[in-house]
Amino acid sequence: MPDFVLHQQLAQDCFNVGSFALTELLMMNDSQYPWFILVPRRHNIREIYQLGQADRQALQAESCLLAEALASIYRPDKLNIAAIGNLVPQLHLHHVVRYQTDKAWPAPVWGKFASLPYAGDQAEQRITQLRSALQPHLIN
Repeated sequence: MPDFVLHQQLAQDCFNVGSFALTELLMMNDSQYPWFILVPRRHNIREIYQLGQADRQALQAESCLLAEALASIYRPDKLNIAAIGNLVPQLHLHHVVRYQTDKAWPAPVWGKFASLPYAGDQAEQRITQLRSALQPHLIN
């Protein structure tokens, strides 16, 4: 989509993992939690209800594909899936893998602790594993 521009904060805080038909798949640069974000490539959309019906269905389907892959890879106690957007107005859907043993449990991860960036090739390993699990659904 020619008018789509990823919000500066998401671009700064995340790694690009790939693209689904509707969304960009990002990984938050916080090694404390497997944390992924879907961003619909639609201009000036803040809320899910602003998407057309076909885009809503595509977002739901892509979210479910991601959630299934994360559940398979990480075997979480819980997946937190949310469209918060208080600081970044661009519509984006967080998928955070949670364990009862993680640092923030049972509280939400948002703003709880400072992020801990990935070291060395940790991020690339996590991205490669997820890309492999999502083939052939990713378009790049």
